[in-house]
Amino acid sequence: MIAPFYAALLALLYVFLSARVIKLRLKYQVGLGDGEHVLLARAIRVQANFSEYIPFALLLVWMYEAMQGASWLVHMFGVLLCAGRILHAYGVSQQKEVLLYRQGGMVMTFTVIVVCSLSIILSYLV
Repeated sequence: MIAPFYAALLALLYVFLSARVIKLRLKYQVGLGDGEHVLLARAIRVQANFSEYIPFALLLVWMYEAMQGASWLVHMFGVLLCAGRILHAYGVSQQKEVLLYRQGGMVMTFTVIVVCSLSIILSYLV
């Protein structure tokens, strides 16, 4: 199994993103919401966006692998998810957002979701 390796890497990234939110909450003394602090709002969105997309994407990668998908593609999906989430986090976290990183990260994430989904669907049609 290859997918658990990337799941573990992404879990550590999620802990890092969560720790950033906690650090900013302590710095700005904000327990709920963002207290109208731009950097905290951005950190919250980065963490939330991660938690919205990664579980579903990882599930698709795991299913693709469980269906005897190509090992090299499983690695490619894992690398794309890790790189995409790092790029997205960096781009959104900046006070002056770096849109290219945000967009690149989302393209990588969507690529994994779409290619895995289509591969799984096609395997049932042929």
